[in-house]
Amino acid sequence: MGAISVEDGGAVRTIAIDRPDRRNALDVASMRALRVALQEAALAPSVRAVIVTGRGDAFSAGGDVATMEEHRVRGTLAELFHELTGEQELCVREVVGMRKPVVASLPGVAAGGGLSLALACDWRIAAESAMLVPAFPGLGAVPDGGLTYFLPHYLGIGLAQEVLFSNARLLASRARELGLVHEVVPGAELASRARERAQQLADGPTFAYGWTKHLLDSAFHESLAAQMALERRGAVEAARGTELPEGIRAFREKRSPRFPK
Repeated sequence: MGAISVEDGGAVRTIAIDRPDRRNALDVASMRALRVALQEAALAPSVRAVIVTGRGDAFSAGGDVATMEEHRVRGTLAELFHELTGEQELCVREVVGMRKPVVASLPGVAAGGGLSLALACDWRIAAESAMLVPAFPGLGAVPDGGLTYFLPHYLGIGLAQEVLFSNARLLASRARELGLVHEVVPGAELASRARERAQQLADGPTFAYGWTKHLLDSAFHESLAAQMALERRGAVEAARGTELPEGIRAFREKRSPRFPK
């Protein structure tokens, strides 16, 4: 797929933005390739967890500014942003809507649309040298890719304002304090820890994880009554499946569950 590389390791699929010479900046073509890779991972029965990362020392620097300059000169900047943000939206929807856990592995900077993509993932692990940067204010750009959705929900409106209006450069340690990443590890341990965490999730109850993702997302716009109705629906569907019965048997037999693959 050119700008995107894909690698399978058992039930874990790693999708990497593979433009290290551009700090994994995303243009329309690479964003489209990323969307296709995410769709294929979502549909592959053998894949139970996904890692999204970037090659080299960056997760993604966000939109490709060199491409933006070309379009600025040609007078087609608005058309570019219409297409670019559309593809970004589809990628984020694929991550959030995927009924499988998605781990973001951040070897370095996650900026602009790259930050939006990272925050869409279910578990975020950062190298100690990683940095989270909104970047949009520095360009005079409006945030996209769901950044104005994720930041207020994770941080509250006050801290989201602080991060966005100051174009804050959040070191990995500070991002961990704020809950924007779940783990911070030495850079040399990042890839192995991301695989370990993804494998733990792959060994877990994928159906239940998928429903949990759906419920966490819906919690931000549903009423309590509607949310509990969704929870009931998910619980009944789980009871009709194979994971919950195995979990109950394992609990009764005092052993670890062996969820069906």
